[in-house]
Amino acid sequence: MSNTKPDITQGRKRTNILKNIEQKTIEALCKIMPSWMTSDMLTAIGFIGSILISVGLYFAKENKIYLIISIIAFAIQWFGDSLDGRLAYWRNTPRKWYGWALDITVDWISIGIIGFGFYYYFESYKFIAFIFIFAYGWSMINALLRYKITNAYAIDTNLMGPTELRIIICIFIVLEYFISNTLIAFGLGGSLILIIFNFSDLMKILQEGNKKDATEKAEKALSK
Repeated sequence: MSNTKPDITQGRKRTNILKNIEQKTIEALCKIMPSWMTSDMLTAIGFIGSILISVGLYFAKENKIYLIISIIAFAIQWFGDSLDGRLAYWRNTPRKWYGWALDITVDWISIGIIGFGFYYYFESYKFIAFIFIFAYGWSMINALLRYKITNAYAIDTNLMGPTELRIIICIFIVLEYFISNTLIAFGLGGSLILIIFNFSDLMKILQEGNKKDATEKAEKALSK
């Protein structure tokens, strides 16, 4: 039997601050995962976590104590979303394109569900929930464009990844319990910052697109 350590980072380039800690945590969880647990089950768990985030926000409109549901649900979402594909690579049973397509689809639906939760929770400035969905959706589109042009799939925006974003949101949810409208301030400020990062990323992607166009034109010219 080979003693080679499975590479669970295949197919992804990570640049987030917590990548080393997260990587070790995911590896430890993969080691103890029961054999009956499948990647599809983990995807479903992550999706249920997204629903519970929205449920927590829904009930928190009447009583803020329910915000704890959303915090716990973010942990559930991270567990399912982070381990589904990585477990497959750990077991050397990856379904690269199936998993990629399913992951993108579930992520997009999940963002919509979470956005609805924030929309319902906010007493005013409900449009911020739509700005959040727009900004996060744009970051997903950038990831797909980068993958198409450079063949490198990255889910992080510079030093910020989904895990860091979840932690920051949870911190603001805790603050919301003590100081009302904290989530509104975070939603607006965070979305605007994400839009700026998205625009910067798009400029880099377009530059890569120009380089690829020039390379393909040169190759065609040489082949004639």
